[in-house]
Amino acid sequence: MTPPGPVTRDLLRTLDEVRSRTLARLEGLTDAEYLWEPVTPCLTIRGDADGGFRADRPSPDDSRPAPFTTIAWRMWHIGADCLRGYGRFFGDEPPAETRYTWPGTAAEGIGALDRECARFRARIEAPGDEGLLRPMGPQAGPYAEYTYLLLALHALDEAAHHGAELGVLRDLHIHGFAAGAG
Repeated sequence: MTPPGPVTRDLLRTLDEVRSRTLARLEGLTDAEYLWEPVTPCLTIRGDADGGFRADRPSPDDSRPAPFTTIAWRMWHIGADCLRGYGRFFGDEPPAETRYTWPGTAAEGIGALDRECARFRARIEAPGDEGLLRPMGPQAGPYAEYTYLLLALHALDEAAHHGAELGVLRDLHIHGFAAGAG
C-alpha cells in the first residue's frame, strides 16, 4: 500500500489525536453521567416505543441561546449526526430511520462513537491527497463546489470542539454541579 500524501497523513494524524483524546476523556463514563440533564430543558436521547433510543431533535427555529445537551446527545451529534451523516457526501446516505438512533448506555455509546470515527477516517483516507482536493460534486447539493478536505476539516472541528464539551460536562458532573447553586 502506498503511504498517504502529506495532506492525508497530517489530516489522519489530527483526526486520530482528537479521537484518542475524546475516547480517553470518556473512560469510565457511567450511564448516570451519560444521561445527566444538568439544566432544564435539555436535549438528550430518550427511549422510544420500539425499545431503542433516539436523539431529541433541536427546534427548527434558530433559538438563542442554543439548547443545552447531555453527554449522550453530544456523542450522538458527533458520531451519528456528523460523522455518520457525512456519508451522504460520499454517496452513502444513512437510512432515514437511523438518523436519530443512538445507544442508550454509556458503554454502547462510546463503542458507537469509536466505530463512526473509524468509518469516517476510512472515507477520508481512501481518496488520498488528490481526491481530498476534489469538489464533492452534485451529491453534496449546495456544497457541491466544496472539497472533501473542507468536509474533513469541518468534521474535525465538530469532533474537537464537541469532544472538549464532553470533558467539561464530565467535570461538572464529577464536581457536583447543581443548576442555580452559587
